[in-house]
Amino acid sequence: MLKWNSAVRYTVKDTYAWLKPDKRVLDQDVPKDSPITFHFLAKFFPEKVEEELVQEITQHLFFLQVKKQILDEEIFCSPEASVLLASYAVQAKYGDYDPNFHKPGFLAQDELLPKRVLMQYQMTPEMWEEKITAWYAEHRNIARDEAEMEYLKIAQDLDMYGVSYFSITQNKRDTELLLGVDAQGLHIYSPNSKLNPKKSFPWSGIRNISYSEKEFTIKPLDKKKEVFKFYSSQLRVNKLILQLCIGNHDLFMRRRKVDSIEVQQMKAQAKEEKARKKMERQILAREKQLREEAERAKEEMERRMFQLQDEARMANEALLRSEETADLLAEKAQIAEEEAKLLAHKAAEAEQERQRLEVTALKTKEEHRLMEQKMREAEQLAVKLVEQSERRSKEADHLKQDLNEAKDAERRAKQKLLEITKTTYPLVAPYSNPPAPPGPDSMEMPLEMATSYRLDFKDSDMKRLSMEIERERLEYMEKSKHLQDQLKELKSEIESLKLEEQQQQQQAGLYNLRGYAEPLYVPHSNRNSSYMAQMAFFEEV
Repeated sequence: MLKWNSAVRYTVKDTYAWLKPDKRVLDQDVPKDSPITFHFLAKFFPEKVEEELVQEITQHLFFLQVKKQILDEEIFCSPEASVLLASYAVQAKYGDYDPNFHKPGFLAQDELLPKRVLMQYQMTPEMWEEKITAWYAEHRNIARDEAEMEYLKIAQDLDMYGVSYFSITQNKRDTELLLGVDAQGLHIYSPNSKLNPKKSFPWSGIRNISYSEKEFTIKPLDKKKEVFKFYSSQLRVNKLILQLCIGNHDLFMRRRKVDSIEVQQMKAQAKEEKARKKMERQILAREKQLREEAERAKEEMERRMFQLQDEARMANEALLRSEETADLLAEKAQIAEEEAKLLAHKAAEAEQERQRLEVTALKTKEEHRLMEQKMREAEQLAVKLVEQSERRSKEADHLKQDLNEAKDAERRAKQKLLEITKTTYPLVAPYSNPPAPPGPDSMEMPLEMATSYRLDFKDSDMKRLSMEIERERLEYMEKSKHLQDQLKELKSEIESLKLEEQQQQQQAGLYNLRGYAEPLYVPHSNRNSSYMAQMAFFEEV
């Protein structure tokens, strides 16, 4: 297959040509005045790579050629297919993906994608590498030749796969066209589109191909169809087109016939070689799997050993902590026992305090009862004193009224006496002798004596009345003083009771804070307000 499909290609005046294997190089049309670069390439592309590429070396060389044509954009490839092809190329070069070995950046020096694809998207090389690596990781356990074959299977479905393009012009309208020659036949393209042909001539439908100078003629097998003619720029181009047409047509017809004995032997040998290599790969994969399992088992054992060591260390630490915890719990138990004794002692003290508070509460109740009784008696006494005060005030008002009436009567008597005196003395003066004094039997009293008696009588009444008033006033002052003393004594008793109540409340609050018992007696606020009202009343009195 290698000698049928492959040949040496070189470039002459912007066109390429192929060396003929049955002639010497110097006997062929090869420029001798300048250096020439020869390329050993596949001249005719196979229709089905899996069937026609029998030998592994042929497959590898053809893979390198197709890969270079894709990267040089001689074969158009979409971005998605380019990434997938790049992943198979990486699998063929590096083998199975290993994240521990294939670190980010390991594809930085490899040319895997066409420049057109790189320029089409605004993505960094790291992003492209990440996409290729994602596909590459899925090709695990694929050998190099299998990866190359998968690459070629995808490439043979591309539109420009195996097509050789030549510039031509149509005979009548002088229109520029492209002629494509591949394993399927001849195709006519427009200059701007190499993917979709305008017209195709399959090898099975061509009866004859010939050229005369620059004119090239394609005669269809169907005589009713029109003969297609076109012109090339050079005679050398027509010769090259004819060589490619003869070679592709020959291979097209040969592929549809039974293989020769030589080809059958080559395919059998290749099949045996593939089976042997497959067996070796299976054995190698099995050994590799066993080695990986052994390594995993070793790692698992080491991990288990480290885990057991950690567990042992943690157990020792836990044992030490448990011993420390036991000691700490023993200390806490001792402290708890001491606290229990202390709490029992405090409970006993609290019980005694409660009993004392109960006794104090009883005493306080009794004292409050006596105080209330005294206050009721004081209220009654105050009411009596108020009544007596009102009665004495009324009596004093009556006495004052009587005193005023007596003073008015005295003033009237004195006035009347002066009037009588003035009327009496002028009548007595004319007499020469004064009148004889009355006899003992006389019932009449001299006027002066009568007047003196009356005056004496009035003065004695006034003195007596004044003395009675003064006596009553002194008695009232003594009673008032006595009442004020009682009120002061009652006020001091109330203040002392208030102070005792505050002390009891403080003790009861402290008793509650300690949490032993509730206070047995709390005085009511309305009772304090009653005390204050009574004191205010007494002070007013």
